[in-house]
Amino acid sequence: MSKHSFEELLLEAVDDGLSSLGDSSKQVIYFHLEKTFKLNKQEIPQKIEEFADAIENIFGHGAKLLQIIIMKRLYEKVKGSIKYKAQLEELIFTQYVAAVKQSFLKKKTRIASTQKTKTKLRPHL
Repeated sequence: MSKHSFEELLLEAVDDGLSSLGDSSKQVIYFHLEKTFKLNKQEIPQKIEEFADAIENIFGHGAKLLQIIIMKRLYEKVKGSIKYKAQLEELIFTQYVAAVKQSFLKKKTRIASTQKTKTKLRPHL
């Protein structure tokens, strides 16, 4: 499990997704997000709906492809399964990010709990 926070992994996934359009395009998009939509890159994890709306505003129907790329990168970065009651194909971008975050945090909590238990069971020398 990564030692990064979910927010860091999400930002990396967004950055990777935008990089698929080319580095100069990525920089223009970040500039446009900040100037037109008042959305700073570092705020994206806390304002995922605003980010999704801004990307849809910029790219129209093409935003879906970019969102899929970001979702794939995010899935790779969290290295785990996603548990969600609806079919994953039916999820919209913001729901997908929320589902991945929930799974990520549950897994991280389980790992931390397991590590605490192992530490308690170790004999002190």
